[in-house]
Amino acid sequence: MVRAFTGPDARWLVPCSGLAGATLTIGADVIGRVVARPGELEVGVVTAILGAPFLIALVKRGKLKEHAR
Repeated sequence: MVRAFTGPDARWLVPCSGLAGATLTIGADVIGRVVARPGELEVGVVTAILGAPFLIALVKRGKLKEHAR
C-alpha cells in the first residue's frame, strides 16, 4: 500500500513503510482494546483480520503468482 503512495524510490519507501507498520500496529492495539471490552484482543489477531482482505485481493489479482516464480 505504501508503494502506491510513494512510488518505487527506496529513499521514501523504506521510512514510510516503517511509519505505516508502526501506525498499523498501534491502531490494531487500540482496536483490540476497544472492541472486546472489558478484555482485549491480541494485536496479532486484529492485524490478521485487517490484513486478510488485502492478501485475498492480491491472490485474486494474481500478483503473488508472478513473484513466486
